[in-house]
Amino acid sequence: MRHNRTGTQTAPAKAASMLAPPCDDRCAFATDNRGELADTPLRKTYCSDAGRLGSVPLAARRNGASSSRGRRPHLLMDKLGERLAFERTGVRLYDALLIKCKAAGSALQHSEISMLRYFRDQEAQHFELLASALEELGGDSTAQTPGGDLVGVEGAGLVQAMNDPRASLAQSLHVMFDAELIDNASWELLIHLTRSAGHAAIAERFEAALRQEAAHLRTLKDLVTRLTLSDA
Repeated sequence: MRHNRTGTQTAPAKAASMLAPPCDDRCAFATDNRGELADTPLRKTYCSDAGRLGSVPLAARRNGASSSRGRRPHLLMDKLGERLAFERTGVRLYDALLIKCKAAGSALQHSEISMLRYFRDQEAQHFELLASALEELGGDSTAQTPGGDLVGVEGAGLVQAMNDPRASLAQSLHVMFDAELIDNASWELLIHLTRSAGHAAIAERFEAALRQEAAHLRTLKDLVTRLTLSDA
């Protein structure tokens, strides 16, 4: 085991100076009488002046989003774009994970690696499913919605962690497990939103995708558990 010097116990005499913020930062870390950070007003100003995170593109066909029920029919288009972007990231994550599997040698059985490759292909199919649903509702599957922009930034951290060559196979599987947790919960919300908007046929197709995503989650949980316990 390598010598880890990141903790304060390696140099307890210097712990106080490490915990004290630099002089230039003390005002930012100080709290006012309400318990807020001193830079809270500045952060509030940034939030007020920043505007929105993009906008939902107008429907290409009048019989698309306008046929949706509810007060905010464009919310469905935004969430479809969000899942579309995340499924694309999911394909990239599985591609990187499969490379880690090859580098790890015999850590996983051949059948398990084949299953991960199958999951990767299903993520690509889900991308096509979402793109088709967007087009069916009159949207543009190539446009970036605010939700798609947001999950692109969120997913960048997952992609960075997955592609870190120092991350072990168990750690990389944990990254994929995190992504599938997000994916499952987000599909559930999208299905509920799609049904509420009056698109039952599309929701049924999404439910089939959710069942596949649930299988991904169970398998990854088992793999993460097994590899973690094998190192214990």
